[in-house]
Amino acid sequence: MNSTALILIGLAAVAGGAVNALAGGGTLITFPMLTAVGVPAVAANITNTIALCPGYLGATYAQRSDLQGQLLRLCALLPIGVAGGLTGGVLLLHSGEQLFRSLVPHLILFAVALLAFQDPMRTWIMGRTGRVPSSLASRGLKALPVAPAAVYGGYFGAGASVIILAVLGLVMDDTLKRLNALKQAVALSMNIAAAVFLVFSGQVVWPAVLVMAAGAVAGGVIGGRLAKRVPVVMLRRIIVTIGVIVALIYLVNQ
Repeated sequence: MNSTALILIGLAAVAGGAVNALAGGGTLITFPMLTAVGVPAVAANITNTIALCPGYLGATYAQRSDLQGQLLRLCALLPIGVAGGLTGGVLLLHSGEQLFRSLVPHLILFAVALLAFQDPMRTWIMGRTGRVPSSLASRGLKALPVAPAAVYGGYFGAGASVIILAVLGLVMDDTLKRLNALKQAVALSMNIAAAVFLVFSGQVVWPAVLVMAAGAVAGGVIGGRLAKRVPVVMLRRIIVTIGVIVALIYLVNQ
């Protein structure tokens, strides 16, 4: 990989980190850039998954105070996140390059739809707060609906956090702030499990991982500082538009 490609990947990672801090959907920038510079689709997805780990760790650490009092939930959900991430990683490696590439535009459109309807979903979750029967919230089975989202996150990842938050809002009675912190922890366990498994795949582009990790951290700092200045709704619309265009490009080139 030449220096020009690394620079482009680094800039995409900065943009993706900033977008994640502001509105979400950074993967819709970083993944297409990796494939644009010549990284095969599966290798690009694996590289992207590993490079995102520091971002998930930082987000979970930043919201650690909202995880207090949720130990029993974490004990139920984190193993599901790990199992789902591993399952998604296994499916990714066994699906093959051709099948995964044919699925990419549909996965991107799915992620775009989740991003586009993120605010209505958040409003719906907030509307359910305090309305979920306590008997449902006390059952261990409440964690099981998170499993499909974790598998999807291990396979592709874009939009997985939105799915996890929606599921948690459906089955648990709590504030959005605490559920969001719980979502971060589940996403962290899912991503790390997938990354640990995929790191031995032999398809990791390590120079890109290092550049992307540094760029994502820098982008997160920039995004945090711009949070009060940039209209999130406008930014989300731009990312959704970019995602649709990227998906159409993948469809045309299949």
